Amino acid sequence: MSEYLDLPIFSLLSDVASESKVEGFVVGGYVRDRIMGRDFKNDIDVVVVGSGIDFATRVGNRLGVKVAVYKNFGTASLRYDEMQLEFVGARKESYRADSRKPIVEDGTIVDDQHRRDFTINAMALSLNKAEFGRLLDPFDGRTAIQHRIIRTPLDPNETFSDDPLRMLRAIRFATQLNFKIDMLALKAIATNKERIKIISRERIIDELNKIVLAARPSIGFKYLFDVGLLQLIFPAMANLYGVEVINGKGHKDNFYHTLEVLDNVAELGGDLWLRWAAIMHDIAKPATKRFDKRHGWTFHGHEDRGARMVPKLFAELKLPLNDKMRFVQKLVALHLRPIVLAQDAVTDSAVRRLLFEAGDDIDSLMLLCHADVTTKNDYKKKKYRQNFDLVKQKLKDVEERDQIRNWQPPVSGQDVMDAFGLAPGKMVGIIKSAIREAILEGDIPNSREEAYRFMLDKGRELGLEPTR
Repeated sequence: MSEYLDLPIFSLLSDVASESKVEGFVVGGYVRDRIMGRDFKNDIDVVVVGSGIDFATRVGNRLGVKVAVYKNFGTASLRYDEMQLEFVGARKESYRADSRKPIVEDGTIVDDQHRRDFTINAMALSLNKAEFGRLLDPFDGRTAIQHRIIRTPLDPNETFSDDPLRMLRAIRFATQLNFKIDMLALKAIATNKERIKIISRERIIDELNKIVLAARPSIGFKYLFDVGLLQLIFPAMANLYGVEVINGKGHKDNFYHTLEVLDNVAELGGDLWLRWAAIMHDIAKPATKRFDKRHGWTFHGHEDRGARMVPKLFAELKLPLNDKMRFVQKLVALHLRPIVLAQDAVTDSAVRRLLFEAGDDIDSLMLLCHADVTTKNDYKKKKYRQNFDLVKQKLKDVEERDQIRNWQPPVSGQDVMDAFGLAPGKMVGIIKSAIREAILEGDIPNSREEAYRFMLDKGRELGLEPTR
């Protein structure tokens, strides 16, 4: 299989292995992706039977590039021609029950393959002259690829107990590759799920984000829920699951609805944070669920309650508490507004208010709301989509005319104070709010001249006299 080592860098690595009299192998994701015929990343992992640092140093000298050395881990890396090469010596590992950090010893390539997480990642291609390109596949990773199965090289209970992060990695790979997880491995994840508690939140969210960014994130979240991991790492999302029926009336299952919205956003090209908005958009429905005989099930105020929940959930998940969080919070708070507009007569005033509140995030909000239409009724879906097209056109028309997106008041607080000789205080805020409302309601155009004239009239109405 030397065709998989067709990049010039591999010939150089082979030469260095021969000169150093060590065995070298390409392992991991590069090998897997080449065998699968996927676009491979420019990350290449090299294992040598000996010192990975010494080998990397020799390669760096040949290429004339700097080598980053991590002595504590026995690894080294370098960048060359847009490729990231990682070097490590072959190892064998053993684990303690209270840690995912292994006790590491020098080993053979066979030892190193035994410590790999999954059979599809345990394949190696030889860099040695006598067997250049030979595939070492002791756990039949090629068959796993053909059958689209995630399996562990060793007993899955041992694999997942030793390093519980591998449970999330199994689900992440299944999601990214659209593979199934082997039943024995799936049972082992369910058995060992509590072990996830020894993994840091930072490592967990890194894997979770990779699932969220997959083409069909629902694959991973269904696995996470079915094995009981979601209930441990993101209970607020797991709480969306289930349908309650009273007097023969049931609501939709908000967990599976959320997954459908998430997949829709992914299909429409939404980025990581728009996908998190999809995950969070109905997060407060369990807390706001009510039943009354007249209206059935309601979730009044779930958008406001959900928006208030977002900062706490981001903090718990170790997601960033910055503008990304505020973006998600805004979309959760506003996600019903375009739907209401689509159902009702679309007034200019309502559109101006939506543009004012959404600002530059209006396009993301409309995409989320488009994805939120998950009815199986074709007539209803067609009607919703047609109405959304009307709302989109109205948004465009109003924005072009009134320029409300990211609106800045045409009359400032300083203008108000100067006009009436006021000090900073409540009266200034009252006048500014009145100007804003007049513009949003369409009572006056969004221009400085009209706003200034309105300000003077409003001031007189409040008993103030202009100083000039």
